[in-house]
This record gives sequence, structure tokens and C-alpha cells, in this order.
Amino acid sequence: MAAVLPVRERGVCCSVDLEIPTARAEELASVLKALADPTRVQIVLCLRESKEPVCVCDFTATFSISQPTVSHHMAKLREAGLVDATRQGIWTYYRLKPHLPANIRRIIDALA
Repeated sequence: MAAVLPVRERGVCCSVDLEIPTARAEELASVLKALADPTRVQIVLCLRESKEPVCVCDFTATFSISQPTVSHHMAKLREAGLVDATRQGIWTYYRLKPHLPANIRRIIDALA
């Protein structure tokens, strides 16, 4: 049986209730955009499993991509608030931010 739709008056629209505030939707969209790349998904999952921060050189070896390309991916993940970076000499070490919001942590966990 088909649902009966309400009769609408022409030119009169009703607003719908938003499930989440706009700022939170923007935050989630930023995270999802950062994760919309297969290499970045793999990087995040590597960081999720790693007990220690991971050196940028380890990602160049793992993915057979150049250091500037890895740095580009890491910049996207940093902009989305997913990773922290620490410089030590000429190398940069990355880790997932330890206190990610629960909803962001669930998104990352769902990738595995």
C-alpha cells in the first residue's frame, strides 16, 4: 500500500529537522573528504594499529610513493584533525590523535 503524501500548498515549504548541527556536519565532511583516498585510508589504518608514531620514510617504503606525495597525504589528514606530527631531525613522525571524538573514532574503526 502506497504512503499517502500530504497535500502541499504551492510556494509554501516546510523546513526539516536537522539531525546534527551544521558545525558538526562540516567536521564530519572534512574527515570523510580526507578519508576519500585509498592511500589515506591505509595510512590511517596503519596509524590505528601502530603502538608508536610512524616515520614518513616508512610510508614511502610501504606505498612506493615519493616523500612529497606522502607529505601531501599527511597534510590532508592533519587538516582534518586526524593526526599529530612530531619532527625529529630531518624526519617527521605521525600518529593518530589520541583523543579523537568518539564519532570520528567509530568511522576509523569501521574502515578496518
